[in-house]
Amino acid sequence: MNVKITRDECVSCGTCVDVCPEFFELSEEDTLNQVLEQYRNDGRLDEGTVPPELEACVTEAADLCPVQVILVA
Repeated sequence: MNVKITRDECVSCGTCVDVCPEFFELSEEDTLNQVLEQYRNDGRLDEGTVPPELEACVTEAADLCPVQVILVA
């Protein structure tokens, strides 16, 4: 499973971090949602590969995002 975040539309509500802090974090620089470093694809803040054990919480975070900026595929 892969994740793509549309960071420029993120409202920094923190729901993703509350639901799945093992995968998401809010950037200290711009307070926008980003993928934790160990799961990033090519170092990108907005793209990552989800390990199987985190698929449920990542999917829940995407579903609960109020602005629907987390895409899972």
